[in-house]
Amino acid sequence: MPAAAIHTEEPEPADSPTAAATGPGLGGPPGGGEGDRSAVRSLLRLWPYVRPVRVRLFSAAGVAIVASCIGLVIPLVLKWLVDGPVADRDSAGVWLGGLLILALGIAEAALFGFRRWLVARPLAGVEAAMRAGLYRHLQRLPVSFHDRWASGQLLSRGTTDLQLIRMFLAFPLTFLVVNGTTIAVGCTVLLVQEWTLGLVLLAPVIPLVALCSAFERRFFGAARRAQDQVGDLTTVVEEAVLGIRIVKGFGRHRSQAQAFRRLTHELRGTELHKARLLAGIWALIMTLPELAIGAALVLGTMQVADGDLSAGTLVAFLSTAMALRWPVESIGFLLAMCNEAATAADRYFEVLDEPEADASDRKTAAAPADPSAPAAPSASAATAVPAQRTGPPPEAADGIRFSGVVFRHPDAGPDTAPVLDGVDLHVRSGETLALVGATGCGKTTLTALVPRLYEPTAGLISLDGRDITALPRSELRALVAVAFEEPTLFSATAGENVLMGSYDAEEHDLLRALDIAQADFVHRLPDGHRTEVGEQGLSLSGGQRQRLALARAIVGRPRFLVLDDPLSALDVHTEALVEAALRRVLATTTALVVAHRPSTVLLADRVALLSGGRIAAVGTHDELLHGSTEYRALMAGVPEERTDGAAGAAHGDEGEQR
Repeated sequence: MPAAAIHTEEPEPADSPTAAATGPGLGGPPGGGEGDRSAVRSLLRLWPYVRPVRVRLFSAAGVAIVASCIGLVIPLVLKWLVDGPVADRDSAGVWLGGLLILALGIAEAALFGFRRWLVARPLAGVEAAMRAGLYRHLQRLPVSFHDRWASGQLLSRGTTDLQLIRMFLAFPLTFLVVNGTTIAVGCTVLLVQEWTLGLVLLAPVIPLVALCSAFERRFFGAARRAQDQVGDLTTVVEEAVLGIRIVKGFGRHRSQAQAFRRLTHELRGTELHKARLLAGIWALIMTLPELAIGAALVLGTMQVADGDLSAGTLVAFLSTAMALRWPVESIGFLLAMCNEAATAADRYFEVLDEPEADASDRKTAAAPADPSAPAAPSASAATAVPAQRTGPPPEAADGIRFSGVVFRHPDAGPDTAPVLDGVDLHVRSGETLALVGATGCGKTTLTALVPRLYEPTAGLISLDGRDITALPRSELRALVAVAFEEPTLFSATAGENVLMGSYDAEEHDLLRALDIAQADFVHRLPDGHRTEVGEQGLSLSGGQRQRLALARAIVGRPRFLVLDDPLSALDVHTEALVEAALRRVLATTTALVVAHRPSTVLLADRVALLSGGRIAAVGTHDELLHGSTEYRALMAGVPEERTDGAAGAAHGDEGEQR
């Protein structure tokens, strides 16, 4: 993944399909049960994406209708041949009729080929636009959304589900219209030729409609279940690939294979159930018309024998009936494909219907900084307009302030104790504050609230006196840089991974950040900082990844720095070098540092002890050593009975991980 594809504040046109698709009035609530779900309503939500290519789609449908109706002209030519040249033994007329039928067949084939050419390119563009819209929206969704959703489910929505939608637009959508028109025209021709035989052929219509309605209801559930199972299977494969070292290191390949086989067995059973449903409806759809054609053949033969019907009319009638076999028999699998596309659309819009972190930020991000800049970039753009990094005037500098901050995870029950319960804390401007506490007390959660990766349940967080909820996210995240304990790198070069921390950093800023983070190993890589580090940066050691993540946090010279135990993977010698260089950075910024070791605590001007979801004590390292038993035990590594009762609830450890 290129580095540019990671930025999350990309402007989006107001009339883009993503914006339109999530607007009101375009469909029911996602994830509804079978009772409140409508395939038509689900598929109509695709219109904002189809609208730009509607001319070619409508043209393709018109071409296909003409081609299909040409096929209905052939029986009329046969009627003329049988009643005319064949009855009169006119060989020239027979040759003429044969050539006419050949020409009609060639024209029909050419028109169907032209239809395919009309839809191929625009539908590929529709799929690409939907995939780009999904990717943009995923980046704008809050972190709490990604905590709830499995990555495989999201991946399947952006791949297999969109392929089903493209197939629907290319084939079933067109041919439902084409075949419906063909059946209507064909039935009219049959009734005009001989209305009694036409009524015989139309007799199966009512039972077929009832059967198709029942099939549609049953097939929907199976199609949705299969697509969800594909998402689960994708998740298992992705986790096995990313965690292959753990799987092999603990010899868990057999248990992983068993889990994979179990999911594939469930998916196989669901697909077989779908196949049985489709086989049943297809058998009935084929059998009933065949019986009607047989009855019409017997009745028509009797009428010809009685002289009430010409042989040519009977031939034309039966030829028209045979020409209608494909449109009628295709109803079953066309309905199946429509239902699969409808469930795919439901799954796609389930994600797009998730509210973004802040709609007002989107408007701010969409406003170009330069009046001469274009109002909106193309859908393929992956970078955003950088916010101006102008610091506040000296009298406004107030640092980071937490006032009565409460945080409870969105999926926690109302009776669950909050992870953070009334946190009051002030990190003075230019100060480095270390945050310490027992494992699971919510330190990581507290730091994640500053860049608004999570939203506090209650309370206020301000930067230099400005409420962070009043700041556009683009500006907030230009002011605040973060480095997490678990460093995440992308499939890009080492330099690109570092430069993700700043829109406007140059090479000298990159080299400075690498030097401060003691990441000189980058220069020894085959291509220096232009070396690809591979997926998740797994070609590097844990300490090397952590140093690159630290360099990414400081490359943009941020006004506020949030570090979550950024030195945990370093050896003692490297840690000392990084700390010495990091002191220069911390001297010019306001920093909140999660610390687990005394060496990290000593980087700070003051220390805050988080316990029981509250700030239990604030002071210098020496003051807390003398005045807080809990802090002294933490620094000494002595096991102590936990006092963070709230953090010890079900979500406590989860809060620390987050």
